[in-house]
Amino acid sequence: MKNLRLKIARVELDMSQEDLANEVGVTRQTIGAIENGSYNPTLNLCIDICKATGKTLNDLFWEEEKNEKE
Repeated sequence: MKNLRLKIARVELDMSQEDLANEVGVTRQTIGAIENGSYNPTLNLCIDICKATGKTLNDLFWEEEKNEKE
């Protein structure tokens, strides 16, 4: 499942994938893989991403209930 919330949060801060990757200590490819849903980050990485973007785990990573998506 794509993580558009992460991408939106990153873009709102005018950060590239490379900028966010450098901030949290991973590669740009890792951030891209998280955003396109092909990689599930560790909890520690999720927390680091939240700190870097000023968002909560719920804001970026919590999957909504099916009826909330509709």
